[in-house]
Amino acid sequence: MSVNYGSKRVVVGAHYGMRDWLSQRVTAALMAVFTIALLLQLILGGPLGYDRWAGIFAAQWMKLLTFVVLVSLGWHAWVGLRDVLMDYVKPVGVRLALQVCTIVWLIGCMGWAIQVLWRL
Repeated sequence: MSVNYGSKRVVVGAHYGMRDWLSQRVTAALMAVFTIALLLQLILGGPLGYDRWAGIFAAQWMKLLTFVVLVSLGWHAWVGLRDVLMDYVKPVGVRLALQVCTIVWLIGCMGWAIQVLWRL
């Protein structure tokens, strides 16, 4: 015979905790390293103009690295905005609508950024 003392705790929420915390830190670190590398290329190079920008992003490895950073930026933004919406928007329907709008907006921005990147 099993005896339960107290009520069973009902845990609500998305249960993301550590995974989201870690993904925020990893994506932020990746974006910081990319930003420093890009700034070093700009500071140590010649005069800044379209040809210089096109030259920086012409290499295939730089396009791939920039793509990875863009995906990281999208994921970083999604996790942050989703957490803010879950914390501060209580009506479920409004929160769901805002989350869908956020997803559509982020996918649109990422698609546009990838188009710009691969046109160079």
